[in-house]
Amino acid sequence: MRVVIAGAGGSHKTEASLARACRTLGHECRLVDVPRLTRLLGPLVRPILRRSIERSEPDALLLTVPASTLGAALVASLARRFTTYFWYFDLTTPPTEKALMLGRAAAAMFVTCPGQVETYRQAGVTNVLYLPQGVDPEVDVPANDSPDDYHCDASFVGSGHYPHRHVVLRSVAQVCRLQIRGPGWESAPADLPVRGGAVWGPAFARVVRGATISLGAHALPEQEQQRACASNRMWKVLGCGGFFLGQYVEGIDAFARAGEHCAWFVDAAGAAEQTRHYLARPEVVARIAAAGRAHALAHHTYAQRISLLLAQRAYTST
Repeated sequence: MRVVIAGAGGSHKTEASLARACRTLGHECRLVDVPRLTRLLGPLVRPILRRSIERSEPDALLLTVPASTLGAALVASLARRFTTYFWYFDLTTPPTEKALMLGRAAAAMFVTCPGQVETYRQAGVTNVLYLPQGVDPEVDVPANDSPDDYHCDASFVGSGHYPHRHVVLRSVAQVCRLQIRGPGWESAPADLPVRGGAVWGPAFARVVRGATISLGAHALPEQEQQRACASNRMWKVLGCGGFFLGQYVEGIDAFARAGEHCAWFVDAAGAAEQTRHYLARPEVVARIAAAGRAHALAHHTYAQRISLLLAQRAYTST
C-alpha cells in the first residue's frame, strides 16, 4: 500500500513515528512536511503540494492538524480522489475549526480520547473512531546513562502553559526532589522546581533514566472527566523504560495496570502519597518499569495503531 502522511516534519514529531510504523508494516510511505514547505514556498505551496500528492497516487492519505494550512478546498479535493484519514492527537473543548474541517473531509477521523467520539459526531463529522497514541520502538528506547544534573526522585516533562497542573507538581515537590522541564515555564511560581526547557528525542530518555519516577499531570480540568484518555507522555515514558506515575481517569487501567505496569493517583495528595510509597521501594519500581515497557511494546506500538487506522477500525482493548 502507498501511504502519504501530510503533517509536521521533524524527527521528534509523531508523524515521523507514523511513517516508520507504516514502513514496518511493509507499506511504502512518504511524509510531507507541510509547515516547512509552507515557509519555503509561501503562496505556491498549495498547487505544488497538490501536484506532488497526486503524483504519488496514495492508497491512503493520512492528515494531521498541520495539514489544515492547505485550506478546506484543497483538502476536500484530495479527499474526493484519495481515501483520506485524519488523526487528531489533542483534547480541545469545544472542537476547533481546523479539526472540524479536516474531520468532515476525511473518510474517517480518529481521536485519542473516546469521549471525543460523540463530540465530533454531533459537530458534523460522520465517521469518528477512537485510536490512542502509542510507542515508537525505534525512538522510545531506554537511555544508557543520564547526566548527574538529571538525577532526581521524580521528574515531569511537559508544557508550563497550564496552571491546572501546578497543584499536583507542588504537592510532589514537597515530598521529594522533583525536576520540571519543558517549554513555557519562564513565569512559573518560585516554589516549582523548574530545571530546564523543552526536551526532545534522546534527551527525553535521559531525563526518564535520571528519575526514579516519571510523573504525569493533567493540563486541563476537563481531562479528569475523560474516560480512558492517555497522554503521549505515558507512552514515551513506558517505551523509555521509566516508572510512570500518572493521573487516573476511568478506564485508563485498560492500557496499563497499577502495581503491574505503572502507578496511578487520583488527586494531588494521592500523587504525594504514591511518590513516597514507591521511593521507599526501589526494587518494586524497577520491576514495574521493566514490565511496563514490555507491555507497551507487546500491545501499544504505532504499527499496531496504524494497522487499525488503515482498516478503519477503532481501538477496543489491550
